[in-house]
Amino acid sequence: MDVELWSCGYAYHTKPFRQRIEQLPYFLFRLQTEGFSRALVNGKMQSLEPGDLLLFQPGEQYDLRVNLEESEGEGSGDYFLFCQGSWVKQWWGRSEKPQCVRIDLDERILFLWRQLHLEKHRVQEVEPELLTYLVGALCVSLERAVVGTASLHRQSDLHAKFTSDRMKRYIETHAMEDLRVEDVANHVQRSVSRAAHLFKETFGLTIVQYALEIKLSHAVDRIRYTNMNLEQVAESCGFGSYSYFHKVFKKKYGMSPNDFRQSPMDYLGVYEEAGNRHLADV
Repeated sequence: MDVELWSCGYAYHTKPFRQRIEQLPYFLFRLQTEGFSRALVNGKMQSLEPGDLLLFQPGEQYDLRVNLEESEGEGSGDYFLFCQGSWVKQWWGRSEKPQCVRIDLDERILFLWRQLHLEKHRVQEVEPELLTYLVGALCVSLERAVVGTASLHRQSDLHAKFTSDRMKRYIETHAMEDLRVEDVANHVQRSVSRAAHLFKETFGLTIVQYALEIKLSHAVDRIRYTNMNLEQVAESCGFGSYSYFHKVFKKKYGMSPNDFRQSPMDYLGVYEEAGNRHLADV
């Protein structure tokens, strides 16, 4: 994988700031996370808010401005990355990359950015191979976020679909905690009934069903790859009791957790086929 990382980090501006590059010599990614700024997008200055992702390729003009008066005195924060290489060029060309797109501030993407920043600024024992794979992981994660947002743009109610996507990511992050439908609704500032309706309409599953899918997926990995007993698996994956875990696991996969643990690895094809079935309300 041919990737060269020039610079990566987090910037927080408490004073007016401007960065202008007539022709970028590298790929540039910038994600606004706090406050506001403005950037040249498709030839016009555009206001940026938290969640706005800039994607620029070599040769394009870049003009970023931070005017704190627009942020009512607040600072402006962003993650940035400059890179190049044949793999990045190939990645760029495999899907449409808008210069500016709104994405959810997914903690998984921010985590990759932080890891890149820490690894890039190691004083000793910098691992170029690790940097390369972290850049690749970030690129693919950003592409997934951009493609997901673009698909939402093609639907009639963009705001509702974007809200549903935020709920989905929140559930994926918190499913194994004591997650309530009210928590998901509060995250997107919607009533419980409205949040539940939006999610079911978008993904064909209820919030509870999707949370169970996430829990069971983690449970399968822990049964297969750890020595935890089944009660510990149930507890660690957020099931209130082993009996409930046993019930939903068998309904999903057609066998008990213990039978699954005892089954040979070549049985996995049957398991995966069964796993494609979604849970009904329980």
